[in-house]
Amino acid sequence: MLDPKMEKAINAQINAEHYSAFLYLAMAAQFADLGLAGGQQWMTTQYKEELVHAQVFFDYLIERGGRAKLEALAKPGTKWASGTKMFEDAYAHEQKVTSLIHDMASLALELKDHATYNFLQWFIAEQVEEESTASDMLQKFTMAEEHPAGLYQLDKELGARVFASPSIYAW
Repeated sequence: MLDPKMEKAINAQINAEHYSAFLYLAMAAQFADLGLAGGQQWMTTQYKEELVHAQVFFDYLIERGGRAKLEALAKPGTKWASGTKMFEDAYAHEQKVTSLIHDMASLALELKDHATYNFLQWFIAEQVEEESTASDMLQKFTMAEEHPAGLYQLDKELGARVFASPSIYAW
């Protein structure tokens, strides 16, 4: 059985992951409006990953005897000035998610909830990759955005990303 503090934290993370998904879907819509199908593909893939993360937290909560409490989500932004600005926001958002997961891991240790601490290790490693990927895309957009040929090439690279269910959870 989960400690009520951990149950509350996991519920908050489920809602945070859903917000992340909607944020990336909003960015996919903005890329579509800009005529950058590769950027749309990249953000749609990110959206799907965030939904899987929310489901993994949900399933873990239920498995541990917790009760899921879904909340209304804040409305994500809908307009960004450029691809660079979207990836600036994506990178900052991933840093925020990292801090949320680190806080949960600290709480798990404080509560001596070793099962949850162990469960969170995949997410801790995943956030290293999430931040690195967003930072890499931000750097590439910063270099390419003022150069149409560079932006074209970058959009092709972004379009090559496809969704693959993470190893922690296969549907």
